[in-house]
Amino acid sequence: MSAAYEWFLHVLQHHPEVTFFLVLGLGYLLGKLKVGSFTLGAVTGTLLAGVLVGQLGLKISGEVKQCFFLLFLFSIGFRTGPQFFRGLRSDGLQQALLAGIVATTGLVVAFIVSKLFGYQAGTAAGVVAGSLTESATIGTASDAISRLALSEAERQALTNQIPVAFAVTYLVGVVGAAWILSQLAPKLIGVDLPAACRELEDKMRGGESDGQSGRREFELRAYLIEEGSPLVGATLHELENAMEGQRLFFERIRRDGRVMDAEPRTVLRAGDAVSASGRRTLLVERMEGPGSGVREVDDRELLDVVTESLDVVITSKAIDGRRLGDLAHEEAARGVFVRRITRSGTPLLNTPDTVLNRGDVVTLVGASRNVEAAVATLGAADRATNATDMVLVSLGIVAGALVGVPALIVGGVEIGLSLSVGVLLGGLVCGWLRSVQPGVFGRIPGPTLWVFESIGLTGFVAIVGLNAGPDFVKGLQTSGLSLLLAGALTVGIPMLVGVFIGHKFMRMHPGVMLGVCAGASTATPALAAVQEAAKSAVPTLGYGVAYAVGNVLLALWGTVIVALIA
Repeated sequence: MSAAYEWFLHVLQHHPEVTFFLVLGLGYLLGKLKVGSFTLGAVTGTLLAGVLVGQLGLKISGEVKQCFFLLFLFSIGFRTGPQFFRGLRSDGLQQALLAGIVATTGLVVAFIVSKLFGYQAGTAAGVVAGSLTESATIGTASDAISRLALSEAERQALTNQIPVAFAVTYLVGVVGAAWILSQLAPKLIGVDLPAACRELEDKMRGGESDGQSGRREFELRAYLIEEGSPLVGATLHELENAMEGQRLFFERIRRDGRVMDAEPRTVLRAGDAVSASGRRTLLVERMEGPGSGVREVDDRELLDVVTESLDVVITSKAIDGRRLGDLAHEEAARGVFVRRITRSGTPLLNTPDTVLNRGDVVTLVGASRNVEAAVATLGAADRATNATDMVLVSLGIVAGALVGVPALIVGGVEIGLSLSVGVLLGGLVCGWLRSVQPGVFGRIPGPTLWVFESIGLTGFVAIVGLNAGPDFVKGLQTSGLSLLLAGALTVGIPMLVGVFIGHKFMRMHPGVMLGVCAGASTATPALAAVQEAAKSAVPTLGYGVAYAVGNVLLALWGTVIVALIA
């Protein structure tokens, strides 16, 4: 047994690439562990796995770690770019402002707590990163520490403090933000959160179902018009506009044995057969209801319409900022239905009152010819592909780095954006440019972007844990209890400040406001908890802009907190 162990240790010591993938696999495995409804998560799991394996004294080059981190930063920026720049505009300014208040309050509280407890720069940075659940802060703080006028041993000691503080305060931050926003905040401001969100949904829905069902929501069916039907003598245009705000479209018509495309001016006759598309509920209740004088038939030729479900990136300036319900009445929307809307990867409430922004991804369903017509108006088709524009990724990282590297030396400290923040900004710009000029700026498929983000971050964290392994246990023993209190204060105070200002001064809808607070701390689990408490997707309306702003500010705080404490 001992010989096998020595051989295994020898492999790990002489082949760091094997050690890396061992940590990664163990990290994702640990990340799946659940305690009640709480999941550890891949980032924390990988950090702990790295610390565990790092007890063997194994290390991996810091340059490798930095490569993973830059890939993660660029990907985060690329995904959130459209929403970040929207937050700088008037219609997103209120949410961006509240997100900035929450993030800045977190920095101030972390600074004060660190001074009170006598934390050094590395521990203070870990408190910011963990309490506000922004892993990118680890990298920017490490980058800032590497530029301090200290010996290599002192810089390494400070860097190794970061994962200790992060591991302890991250758990506090995730659980604390979720509990405060979903349970405590609604009681403090005295609102019935489910009722408030339901009221906003009803206002936004405009009489339509939100379509969030496991069954097939949109269907194409064929009907025979019988003698005496009230539909006889009506034009297809009149029938399509007589559905009380709900959308029904006729695709084809069979008359005298011939099948042709439906024209709005066509007048229905007894004996005609038509194919109609719409929500399942509408087809069943209106087309097949009592006294309709129509009978459903299985006419293969009528139903042989090529349909498509297609993701479309909103890029048109004319569409940016418009309500979904207003667009539904335009000619380009005829025969097309919206199945899903996502913003920065987060699903949005799908109602007529939902406002579309550049960079949103809308999933359209309908006949292929109708979907193509809608794409020409909305933006660019985002068809599934395995191709990734690595030219954009590589040069975007290089361009961001060239912006971030220059710095001024003030009192022995380098003051500048830093390499990490520069790459994040490069990703933001590239993501925004992609949303407005998709034909010029290359595509990164969703699954690829997930790989870049996930492996980029966990790869970085795995190496951080490995290199900090020997110091981790000692740091936890000396600072563990104080870190729990520091984490609780650093997450709790900003959340409560955000709730108070958003409710009392900004008069934001409580569901939207709680979504903003969750986004400001980049706390996706907290958003899920708020949605569960609200029994609604309304909080997602405030999450997108705030998440983009939070990512940028909290990443920047890694550099700032090191400068303040050091």
